[in-house]
Order: sequence, then C-alpha cells, then structure tokens
Amino acid sequence: MPSLRLNYHLFITLLLGGLSLLDLGAVSNHPNILFAISDDQSFPHASVYGSRFVKTPAFDRIANEGVLFQQAFCAAPGCSPSRASILTGRNIWQNREAGTHASNFPADLKVFTRALEQKGGYQVGYTGKAWGPGNSAITGWSQNPVGKVYNQHKMDSPAGISGNDYAKNFETFLKDQQTSTKPFFFWFGGHEPHRVYKEGAGVKSGKRLNDAEVPTFLPDHPVVRNDLLDYAVEIEWFDSHLGRMIRLLESLGQLDNTLIIVTADNGMPFPRAKANLYEFGIHAPMAVRWGNEVKGGRSIDDLVSFIDLAPTFLEAAGMKPWKEITGKSLLGLLKGQGSGITDEYRRWILSGRERHTHARPDNLGYPSRAIRTHRYLYIRNFNADLWPAGDEYHDIDGCPSKSLLLNNSSKPGFQKYFQAAVGKRPMEELFDILVDPGCMRNLASSPGYEQHRKHLAHLLERELKRQRDPRIIDGGQVFDSYPRYSSMRPHLGGFAERGKYNPAFIQK
Repeated sequence: MPSLRLNYHLFITLLLGGLSLLDLGAVSNHPNILFAISDDQSFPHASVYGSRFVKTPAFDRIANEGVLFQQAFCAAPGCSPSRASILTGRNIWQNREAGTHASNFPADLKVFTRALEQKGGYQVGYTGKAWGPGNSAITGWSQNPVGKVYNQHKMDSPAGISGNDYAKNFETFLKDQQTSTKPFFFWFGGHEPHRVYKEGAGVKSGKRLNDAEVPTFLPDHPVVRNDLLDYAVEIEWFDSHLGRMIRLLESLGQLDNTLIIVTADNGMPFPRAKANLYEFGIHAPMAVRWGNEVKGGRSIDDLVSFIDLAPTFLEAAGMKPWKEITGKSLLGLLKGQGSGITDEYRRWILSGRERHTHARPDNLGYPSRAIRTHRYLYIRNFNADLWPAGDEYHDIDGCPSKSLLLNNSSKPGFQKYFQAAVGKRPMEELFDILVDPGCMRNLASSPGYEQHRKHLAHLLERELKRQRDPRIIDGGQVFDSYPRYSSMRPHLGGFAERGKYNPAFIQK
C-alpha cells in the first residue's frame, strides 16, 4: 500500500485540486518511469563525480541510492540526433533525417514512447525539451515523438534560464491521471544548461573562480572560469527541479515504484566539446534509481550508449524490443550486484555526427564517426578538408569562451586552443583517454600506437558496415541532402533553402 504521508503543500493540493494519486500505477506490475535529461552537460559535471564547482544534490541522491554510471555516452554530440537515438534505440546513421540536427523525424521510425503508450498501457507525457529542434509534424507526427506536452505552468526565473516550471508541469501530468491505474512514463527535458547564460551569474550566486575546473582544451583564463561557473548555475537549476519531482513522488508513496534515469543529451556548449566527438562532447553523466529493484550504492564502469535506453525502458515495461533496435537493455547491469566492470561484452561504444548548424557552403556537415573503449577514443573524419567548426565557426555556440579564443587567436597562450577548436583535422584521430581526457594529443601517427589505431579502425569500419552506415557503404552524401528547419545562412554560398532537400545530393 503506498504511503499516505504527504507534505503540507500536497495535502492542500489534494484538498483544493482534487488530486488523488495514491494508487497511481498500483494495479500494474510494471514501474512508473521518470526520464530526466539536461541539455548540454558533460561528464563529470555533477558533485557526486567529485566536481567542485557544480552542486547537484538531486542527481547525487539518485546515484547514491541507485547506480552511478562512469562510462555513459551519447550517440551524437548534438541535441536532435542524440534525442532521436534515445527514442529509436538506433545509431544516428540508422535514423535517416533524424540523424542530423534540426531536420525532420521520419514517420516510420519506431520510438519506445509510442510503444509504451499504444501497446504497453502507459500514460506518456513530457515537459521542457523533447525531441528537437526539428520538424516532426511535416512527416505526419500529430505531436512530438516523445508524447503529449505539459508546458503550461511558468515561473519567475533568473535571466538566461527557462521560465518553464518543469516540476509543476510534472504535478499536472500526474493530476491528469488521478483516476487511472496505468503506470506512467514522463520525460523531463530541461533546457539547461543550454546557452545563453547570464554573464556573471555564477559569481553572483556565490561561486568562486578558483573552484572552476578548466578542461585542458580551454585556456585557464578568468573569462573561461566565469563561463564555467555560469554553466554550473544552469545545471543546478535543472537539478533543483529534479529534486522537486523526487520529493513529489516520495510524498505520494511512488518513489520506489518509479524507475528514474537522469542524464544529459550531449556535452557542454564550449569550444571542442559540444558538436565534437571528443570526450567532453559525447561523455555524459548518468545515474539510475529503482527502489528495491536496483541495489544502491554502486558505481558501474561498463561502457553504455544512449541507444541502450529504449530497450531498457521497454524491458522494464514488460515489452520485448523490436528487431530494428541496435541497443542492448541495461536491466542486466542494473539488477546485478556488482560495481566496476560487470559485463565483459560491453567493450566499446559508437558515436557519430553529421550536420550541426548551417556552418558551411551548401549546408554541408562535418561527417565523423567514433569508437570509444575503456582507454582509447578513435575518430574517423570522412571529409577532413572541411573546417570542423564551420567556415565561420558557427558549429561552436556563441559564448564568452569562444569570443576569447577568436579575439586572441594569434597570441601566445591562446593560439593552440584556437587551433584545437577550429583548425582542420586529419582523417584519423586517436586519444589515450586515461592520460589525455581533453583529447589534445592525437596519437594516430605516433610510434607505438599503430596496432591500437589499426585495431580500432578495423572494428569501427566493421560495425559501420554491419549497421549499413551510408558513409561507409556509398559515401553517405544522402546526409547532405536532408533539410534543415532552423535558421539558414545564405551568405555562406551554395544551397541554403530552409526546409528543402538539397537536390545535388538526393539519392536516385
């Protein structure tokens, strides 16, 4: 029997709003599911990982009472393709238009949220950012592929931070189910810590410049430190809403009946992080809690990918993943007893990117694929003659750290960071993550690493062929044909029609 212990706020809500949720999901043998995903947050930026300048008590609670993942990776270092891979359980090269940023979402792609709702008996909804940016309506979706939106409640928020009252919207979602015995799936998509930030917000909140942890791919400069502190403030805002949701579930006696997974869609919005396949672009924080179903206090070092989330949700709901899903359920890891490396078969993950913003003539992307093992990160850049950040560096979000590099690009102390962020890259890159997590020393042509490079190059190509990646099969120009529904930059030259397929690259 769910607990009847309610806090004062919820007691009043029950009396005045008619909210009766105590039996929510009680008839079902399957758990409620809360999936919380921040926008642009890198590993290890949560206090449970030891980060000094970010305080995340809600995330830490999930980790301490559940499982903390040390090696979780997004399928792409950008919002739309990463979120599409979460929904489909497939890598970006298997998702066609949805594998690029701000395109459309093919109607025939199966998503776990629709399966949970239509076949699993779940109530499904979301608040904040779901799949996007992009246009799903144009391909026939009646709503966002994630589900029904709950964004009606707003709140006063600091400058630069969304005014969406995520936690209140979650409460409204639950209120809509007051007569239902179905379990729920709810997607909490925070807009934080996506830019823009209120400059100086971190220091104003009481944070100290000395506490900021500057990655090795950025110069240790007060502008960068301030930028990092402002980023931390937004992570903490997301975490505060997560905390409110946890407390709501706890007050309703539903916390232990709810599978909670918390992560981020891709890495931090700084040069050489977001939109890059380097460590700070694809390595994400992740923690999971599920009452007595998951032994708490564990730290898992197995390599896991976001494509593993869809089959995890389906299996938890008592459903069998369909054959098109590439990912593998995490329930075996979650229901195990051990810490560290617990599954010897999870030896590597794949990630990739195509077009991010409109940053090059003809709206071309920067196609790359990566394979990450416990020690090494190998990257294959298919069009190494292109500028990785774009001809005008638009693939790097506008920010003080970027401006600092641009304004001092030729000065000693800045030049190497500027070139690392925007300079052309070789076809192959190899990094030893254990000694170089900032990915600043390319070992692909270094003596002593030839066997590692050859092995990972072979393994990557083998898997891409097996998954029928167009970049390996026939050059992959079809990716450059896909439309973009966000802003375009005609001055870059060539094809620049918003929402249109580029006829030069359409496959006959």
